[in-house]
Amino acid sequence: MWTFMKELVEFIAKSLVDNPDSVVVNEVNGEQSIILKLTVAPEDMGKIIGKQGRIAKAIRTVIKAVAVKHNKRVIVEII
Repeated sequence: MWTFMKELVEFIAKSLVDNPDSVVVNEVNGEQSIILKLTVAPEDMGKIIGKQGRIAKAIRTVIKAVAVKHNKRVIVEII
């Protein structure tokens, strides 16, 4: 049901990194929230986080905007 959010995070992450094949997004469903765990190659971690966490914050903001429309809470964790 929420695979489009998972695919959106995956698409954004693959667009930013040098090793798009190493991008993995795991979805954990809770009662009131969904946790999306984003895993990238260690050398691409800086590209996903960005300076002072700006890119990570932007990814979370986009996903949260989509989630609000569906009355769901989504948490994006970068591992």
